[in-house]
Amino acid sequence: MTFTIVKVIEIEPIGGYRLRIAFSDGSSGEHDFSDLVAEPGPMVAPLRDPVFFRRAFPEMGVPTWPNGFDIDAIKLHMDMQAANELRRSAAE
Repeated sequence: MTFTIVKVIEIEPIGGYRLRIAFSDGSSGEHDFSDLVAEPGPMVAPLRDPVFFRRAFPEMGVPTWPNGFDIDAIKLHMDMQAANELRRSAAE
């Protein structure tokens, strides 16, 4: 299995539990995190609040929330690629 080392460089909330994510390789796309916020656990629980969820930001190349919860950028990129959610920028 091969994977590309990528970092998240930009995050934009677009409604519900959806975020528009831009990666360091020039790809970007929209992803629905509804399944993630439905998972149990004390770190995920605050993300169920839509106002808190929208506070996602890139930190050290990964999507992060103010409570310290973060997501692996490479896995997110691979998942988005597998779901055909990624597009390349026009400049690429």
